[in-house]
Amino acid sequence: MQDITIKQAQQQVDEWIRTIGVRYFNELTNLGILMEEVGELSRLMVRQYGEQSFKESDKGRELGDEMADVLWVLICLANQTGVDLNAAFQKNMAKKTLRDQDRHRSNEKL
Repeated sequence: MQDITIKQAQQQVDEWIRTIGVRYFNELTNLGILMEEVGELSRLMVRQYGEQSFKESDKGRELGDEMADVLWVLICLANQTGVDLNAAFQKNMAKKTLRDQDRHRSNEKL
């Protein structure tokens, strides 16, 4: 399996939508789908790492697959709204680095 960039992932999703998916769902529909997918990820996480027990319907679900579902819909939303996720991520990392350069080191809870 070959690594891809965020830009390549955005291009792959767009190509898939245009050739197989017919069209993007509207932005609000995709926002709702994103919330559903985050909920599915949360459900699996609390069963795998938290105190809840697995239900029969949870069996066979994989953490990586649930995370990929979240990423897929997030990429769809980025594509629809004209967000370059690579640029946004780089800008966000710079913001966090500047803002939090001493914050976590001086946190007594950590």
